[in-house]
Amino acid sequence: MSTDDVLAEVGARLRRIRREREVTLAALSGATGISVSTLSRLESGLRRPSLELLLPIAQAHQVPLDELVGAPPVGDPRVRAEPLRRDGRTFLPLTRQPGGLQAYKVLEPRREREPEPRSHEGYEWLYVLSGRLRLVLGEHDVVLSAGEAAEFDTRVPHWFGSAGPGPVEFLSLFGPQGERMHVRARPARRAREG
Repeated sequence: MSTDDVLAEVGARLRRIRREREVTLAALSGATGISVSTLSRLESGLRRPSLELLLPIAQAHQVPLDELVGAPPVGDPRVRAEPLRRDGRTFLPLTRQPGGLQAYKVLEPRREREPEPRSHEGYEWLYVLSGRLRLVLGEHDVVLSAGEAAEFDTRVPHWFGSAGPGPVEFLSLFGPQGERMHVRARPARRAREG
């Protein structure tokens, strides 16, 4: 539906809402400060609706602005993201907001490897869905189980991987800076908590 089509339907919607509330044009004029003739032309489609006119009308009727304008139909709400595979991990994007908060469901296979802590600007939140997740964060070396979460400043060198006999599945949330990582020196302590 084009913008012109949406705007063409505003007048009839304004008239319907006003009549449902049993409000006269004169009463609406008094509540909004908009002249009776302007309100009449809006309802008949002879006056193009503008934000300056619609906001006071929405406030007078105590309805959200999109009820006056008619919000466009919402598309399919399901997220159909393609999994990304990087460094043996599978990332399933859960958000589609470039430059905003990023959320991923991550599947980390069980594999033996040395931690390689990295740091970057931002803040990260992890939540373990299944399995066990080893998190090396600065001088800390901890294991998180299903249902446990961790949050940290990503400027602290960090690394995570599977700590159990199988893969670990977890949610990862971070800001746009989280995608600009760089390698930092490994922490002196690498002991693993059992």
